Amino acid sequence: MVSRRLFLASLAATAAGAAAPAHADAGFPVLNADLRGSMDASEHGLRPGAGDRKSKAFGKLVREAAAKNMPVFLPAGDYVISNIDLPDNTRISGVPGATRILYSGDGRLFTADGAKRIEFANLVIDGGNRWLDDTVQALLNFAGVSNLAIENCEITGASKSAISIERCGGRIEKNRISGAGDYGIYAVESKELSIVGNTVCDNANGGILVHRWQKSEDGTIVSGNRVARIAATRGGTGEYGNGINIFRADGVIVTSNHVSDCAFSAIRSNAGSNVQISTNTCLRSGETAIYSEFGFEGAIVNGNLIDGAANGILIVNFDEGGRLASVTGNVVRNLHLEGPYRHDGAGFGFGIAVEADTVVSGNTIENAAKWGLMLGWGPYMRGLAVSGNLVRNAPVGCAVTVVEGAGSALISGNLFEDTPGGAIAGYRWNERATGDLSADATEYAHLTIEKNRTG
Repeated sequence: MVSRRLFLASLAATAAGAAAPAHADAGFPVLNADLRGSMDASEHGLRPGAGDRKSKAFGKLVREAAAKNMPVFLPAGDYVISNIDLPDNTRISGVPGATRILYSGDGRLFTADGAKRIEFANLVIDGGNRWLDDTVQALLNFAGVSNLAIENCEITGASKSAISIERCGGRIEKNRISGAGDYGIYAVESKELSIVGNTVCDNANGGILVHRWQKSEDGTIVSGNRVARIAATRGGTGEYGNGINIFRADGVIVTSNHVSDCAFSAIRSNAGSNVQISTNTCLRSGETAIYSEFGFEGAIVNGNLIDGAANGILIVNFDEGGRLASVTGNVVRNLHLEGPYRHDGAGFGFGIAVEADTVVSGNTIENAAKWGLMLGWGPYMRGLAVSGNLVRNAPVGCAVTVVEGAGSALISGNLFEDTPGGAIAGYRWNERATGDLSADATEYAHLTIEKNRTG
């Protein structure tokens, strides 16, 4: 039994312990209540209201929360703000679909530079197509953020880009980004960045861009995104209007994305080495559906489905150092002669074109308006191994260069059906120079053509 004296003694000990400083007993850490949970904006004088501009109060709350290493929770409603500089440890969340941050148009919305951590979640961010000043490229403009997380947000109505990040790592995940005047996501000089599971649509000049100022390792993962209806209001011949665009960024993985209705390419890699483009669905591309071009070494393009494009897959520009690829297991169909500009080279309407140090195997090409396969261009061809492909319903099954100086190609074990102009024909650039080489190619020592079947 506990005596009255022992009970009172225990109460006194408890009271003394509560009054002692936090460091009095290292075995029982005392938590500061202010560091638990999140800071509710409404409890700190920041309440939603479409008619009120809350920039000053909003900025103060974010700074106080970051200093205490606490997240900010915004209740449902509209918050009309501008010119918010975010400190390190900013974490802002709301009610999905109901907490709306509206840009008031006074210059810029959110910026951060040099922070270790910035997090946004469950917010609607609406730019209202309002003016952004020259200091920013996007509604969300971040630089040098080591761990950036933007998750489950809806970002719309940016007069420039929706998200622009430079020298950032982290993840952009499960957002819906639409109606940007330039790009949905523009990421440059990234490090350990993942862009996963987003819907990016109805943007004026690009969907998801992964760029570098100088060619070097990047390693961004672009996976599971849905990209649709990307225009090219700036015009050009492929600089704009791409669903997913890689530029000078090495080691990028582009996998399992659904990309449709882009003015130019669904997926375009320019000078990106060691890039993998795999298991993507590419529908109704205005120009070439999948491109690996200019100064690259190393590209894997496998398991993609392409339906509707001017050209299917191009692995080209050996004259600029573009070489070394594997193109396997793709389905490419319904290619047309019309493109978004007047082409001064091979034109449009072919399924797969390659130039140097490349294996092309196990692909299915159907309904190409010009050529099913295109091997080399003028003297620019070297080390091609083309085998086990099915080409059906194309004027010419395979066009191969016979220009002096072209390197070697092995064309073996392919099946060509419904190719009225011949299964395999030699070309001098765009001009046909031979009959059907599937029967006899002995005149051209750089070509080995064997065991192909026609029907």
